[in-house]
Amino acid sequence: MADELADKTIGERIQIIRERQGKSRPVLAGLVGRSGEWLKAVEKGRLHPPRWEKLVQLADALGVQNLAELTGDKPPMGATGRATHEAVPAMREAIEETMLSVSAERVPDSATLHQRTADAWHLWHTSPTPRASVGAVLPQIIREARHATRALDGDQRRQAHVALSAAYALSEQVLAWVADSALLWLAADRCMSAAEQADDPEALAGAAWVLGNVWRATGREEDALRLVTDAADLLAPHLNTSGDGTRALWGSCRLHAAITAARLGREGDALRHLDQANNMADRLPADYAHPWTLFGRANTDVTGVSVHVDLRKSGQAIDVAEQINPDQVPSVDRRARLWLEAARAYHQRREHTATLYVLQRATNVSEESMRCHPLSRGIAGELVTLGGRMVQPEARGLAHRLGLTV
Repeated sequence: MADELADKTIGERIQIIRERQGKSRPVLAGLVGRSGEWLKAVEKGRLHPPRWEKLVQLADALGVQNLAELTGDKPPMGATGRATHEAVPAMREAIEETMLSVSAERVPDSATLHQRTADAWHLWHTSPTPRASVGAVLPQIIREARHATRALDGDQRRQAHVALSAAYALSEQVLAWVADSALLWLAADRCMSAAEQADDPEALAGAAWVLGNVWRATGREEDALRLVTDAADLLAPHLNTSGDGTRALWGSCRLHAAITAARLGREGDALRHLDQANNMADRLPADYAHPWTLFGRANTDVTGVSVHVDLRKSGQAIDVAEQINPDQVPSVDRRARLWLEAARAYHQRREHTATLYVLQRATNVSEESMRCHPLSRGIAGELVTLGGRMVQPEARGLAHRLGLTV
């Protein structure tokens, strides 16, 4: 079989091994919690190779002992090892610690908690080192909000739960890609639990957006898609009577669904959700951005680039990206992500020089964000090994900036 697998892509290797074992696509896909259409798209190269965790599941379902039989001589994009960050230990302590009793003294009021949480979200979006900056203040906000939900009563208590849900939502952003999945799951679960205690539609939709992020990142795309669709349906009756925040969260859920559908290879659904989000963005003020999700005109356009990249329509992704002014993206992290998505598009086209240049731009905007994201690290590593001699020296320097050993 070794000769038969030589020079084959990951998708082709999966198909060859599957057919040798007599397994149909629906059977193998079902064993790893996916659809036959998804597996076909992976085998034919219409979707990116599965992430490391899903490859391990596929190997187990196929009885493959050595994962290299699926991956070949190089790991899949993103399998460069999880980045770490100094903010994680303090975040872990604040999220995991028990609070068996609370004092009735020095209890922060809910308005103060809301303001402190809003300030932390603003810091996340405006700092070039968002994890370091927010990691220095968020643990104490979580502790104080937990204290308030135990000590306050009535509407003040419900509002404290809204603030606590917002704090846990921000912790998911801080921990994504740099913490173990158990801690990320715990943060998302507590975000949803606080929203349920608040019994507030916007808090529940925001928590669904957060939990959907975690589900999508851990191989539960179908569940994530259902969750954000249900969250949008929850907000739908309020779209004409509530404020911009409600409409923005509805749009955020549609963008979430668009990305998730694209990653599942459902082009029609992805573009339909993207159109719905675009229509909602047009109903908001031109410079509006939701304080958590950043939903608004600029971020909708950035997400459109991501959707086309995930659909492997790199030319369209580049066309969309070229129409966006990065300076109008109201977040340093998202601005860096715009450049990363453009780099992904050029990477799909094997335009190594353009990929290197654009990924360098992303890193210059926020080196911390790019050091933490597996996509940027994966592309940088591939540029070193596959980019050719012209780009290799600069690619090696970029890889070192992103914390890779190459």
